[in-house]
Amino acid sequence: MSNSLFSLAFGVGTQNRQGAWLEVFYAQPLLNPSAELVAAIAPILGYEGGNQAIAFSHAVASQLAEALKHVDATQAALLTRLAESHKPMVATLLGEDTALSSTPEAYLKLHLLSHRLAKPHGLSLAGIFPLLPNVAWTSRGAVDLTELAEQQLEARLKGELLEVFSVDKFPKMTDYVVPNGVRIADSARVRLGAYIGEGTTIMHEGFVNFNAGTEGPGMIEGRVSAGVFVGKGSDLGGGCSTMGTLSGGGNITITVGEGCLIGANAGIGIPLGDRNTVEAGLYITAGTKVQLLDEQNQLVKVVKARDLAGQPDLLFRRNSVSGAVECKTHKSAIELNEALHAHN
Repeated sequence: MSNSLFSLAFGVGTQNRQGAWLEVFYAQPLLNPSAELVAAIAPILGYEGGNQAIAFSHAVASQLAEALKHVDATQAALLTRLAESHKPMVATLLGEDTALSSTPEAYLKLHLLSHRLAKPHGLSLAGIFPLLPNVAWTSRGAVDLTELAEQQLEARLKGELLEVFSVDKFPKMTDYVVPNGVRIADSARVRLGAYIGEGTTIMHEGFVNFNAGTEGPGMIEGRVSAGVFVGKGSDLGGGCSTMGTLSGGGNITITVGEGCLIGANAGIGIPLGDRNTVEAGLYITAGTKVQLLDEQNQLVKVVKARDLAGQPDLLFRRNSVSGAVECKTHKSAIELNEALHAHN
């Protein structure tokens, strides 16, 4: 067995009455753990390779802590705490970054994203949705939907209230990790698996999905959907929608360059280069016909928006008279047209 792993984490989580995992919390996930660490824990866990989620007992947690005392003091300290857990524990070991096969594996990859150990679309998340159970996220944590009514009754009989915050496959990120250097006005609007870069501010109406995020610094007042990664210094105006698209069953990354402004109720379906501006209320899809204008606002050429993907210093707007989508640039449209021909 190779002592090389893609990722490793020791977690504590919630299971339903049938023993199925509902969620897992990993306090200190590792990317590319040392071979020495892997060699120390593999025989204790009975790990022989591949991608595995291995449940372990309090006694095994103590053994692992002792084995790592002189290998990785941080992980050893974590395992010492886990040995006191009243909840089930699991060690998730990923030999490779391949398609997911268990709920603990899915939660590990979501943690890797929110811990900033991997960027959106930097991990294989194939098969994630069937592996994330739809659960009730409550004031007592995750509850299996088939067990919710009984637990609500039990709480009432004790004079308590079991509050249900949401029913969803994804929990909110801040119940698992709060990245350094961020402001989040409404934590319910950021899912676990979001990558929130340092210096990012997410306002009350901002939303960031899993496998999406911001490099930071920047401000998010609108929607960052799965497949979108926003560059430094960008501002997504209130109600904007930057939507990733689907092709062949997989997400295409929609990147937003540095210093961009996407106005209120605007949206994009193409990657933006640096210093792009999209006028408020304007939604640009890949097939949108765009009129290129020169410095005198004269039409040079009509192109599809996908042909402008990734180009820097563009202003997208809608003509208030004709309704046509127009594009101006800091360089002339003629120069941009020549650059597009050279690229194609």
